[in-house]
Amino acid sequence: MSASLVRAGERQVTRDADWNHELDNNDNFSPDDRFLVFDTRPAETAIIRGRVIAKVEIATGQTTVLYRAEPAGEFGPGVGAAGYAPDRDEVVFIHGPLRPSSPADQYEKHRRCGMIAAGDGSGRVRFADARDVRPPFTPGALRGGTHRHEFSGDGEWLGFTYNDEVIRAHGLAIGRNLDLRTIGVTRLGRPVRVPPQAQFPDHADGFSVLVVSVTPDPAPGSDEISHAAGDSWVGSAGYLKPDGTRQRARAFIGTTRDAAGTPLDELFIVDIPEDVTRPGPLGPLQGTPTQLPAPPAGAVQRRLTRTADAPHPGCQGIVRCSPDGSRIAFRMRDDRGQWQVFLMSPLGGTPEQVTRLDGGVTGGPRWHPSGKTLFCIAGSRIVATCVEPGPRFGHSAVLIDRDPPPYALVVSRDGNTLAYNRVVKTAGRDVSQIFVMDCRHADGQDRDEPNSHNR
Repeated sequence: MSASLVRAGERQVTRDADWNHELDNNDNFSPDDRFLVFDTRPAETAIIRGRVIAKVEIATGQTTVLYRAEPAGEFGPGVGAAGYAPDRDEVVFIHGPLRPSSPADQYEKHRRCGMIAAGDGSGRVRFADARDVRPPFTPGALRGGTHRHEFSGDGEWLGFTYNDEVIRAHGLAIGRNLDLRTIGVTRLGRPVRVPPQAQFPDHADGFSVLVVSVTPDPAPGSDEISHAAGDSWVGSAGYLKPDGTRQRARAFIGTTRDAAGTPLDELFIVDIPEDVTRPGPLGPLQGTPTQLPAPPAGAVQRRLTRTADAPHPGCQGIVRCSPDGSRIAFRMRDDRGQWQVFLMSPLGGTPEQVTRLDGGVTGGPRWHPSGKTLFCIAGSRIVATCVEPGPRFGHSAVLIDRDPPPYALVVSRDGNTLAYNRVVKTAGRDVSQIFVMDCRHADGQDRDEPNSHNR
């Protein structure tokens, strides 16, 4: 089905050719929506060569450097994937080893942590999560690398994806691939100290744990998973349970095995206890030399979708939850095999298809703070879709359709502005630049074609 057209203009915010301006699908708007934070990696996946975290003032295009990695060389440290806190002038981002000098200590997905920097350009920084890779390890510290750090709605927690260095090395020693990605959280304001480290600080601001259990060989047809990613917080304050209480949680995509043993990505959720310092039944929080750090007591992992028998099974992408925590948006294929956005309750149930776009959805979704509209990218188009219950549910409006394709879509905190990247020629070379669009009228209402509808 096609969508009606809303002629929304866009404006290029960054124009310099000195570096890229990667938004990286994070929460890039400052609390007051004046600035966007970005990283400057030379290519989309080359965080090892990222050196600068900066912000740009949307109104003027003026750039302020918030952090510069020094010293820097071919092995890192590597900085990138920045996001703003919702309630204060601080940003969080990936930081690799402090002084890497060889491949043995260079930036890797299992060798990095989260750094928090002041958003005023003063250079004040602190580390979010501690790291301790030597037995007996330290409760509240991790043994690998954190990534895609995301502040919770109250600014008191960070969620992240994670790869463990200790278990990876154990797998190499026994001839198995144990480099498994999973998900954790950091409770900020609970400092942790570790023994002196060669490449990482001996202290951090938060107590960190893993909350999702993964295994290298999930039993076919079970709810076990070998990989967890694409995660985000459920609501700005969790979701509402049947007993009327609020539950903090993260939704994510987990890789199961179907009955034939074929990998199959499904939607999951994990409830997170307010006290993450108590060990759970699966083992110690800090792990062992042959076991991943185990989730804390009260962490409950649940599968939400079961698509094995669907014509086109599987889910994908970064999942996003409505601000009130009632609906999780994720990508699943429709009957034609095209990726579309579906909605599902954190309590379970049947997924509800919301987009029906020709060619399918290629990026997003992102929620308007009202919870009434979803934005996504579909090829060269940015699309707004009504998700408010009623006769207009599922109606989509194309806000813009032009190449080069946009990516890394993010919505301002007041809901008035969309920001995204395009790779454009700048001073004779391809540079990722930041663009913005006024979306105050991007509510899926027909304007050019008053009587049109999805068709």
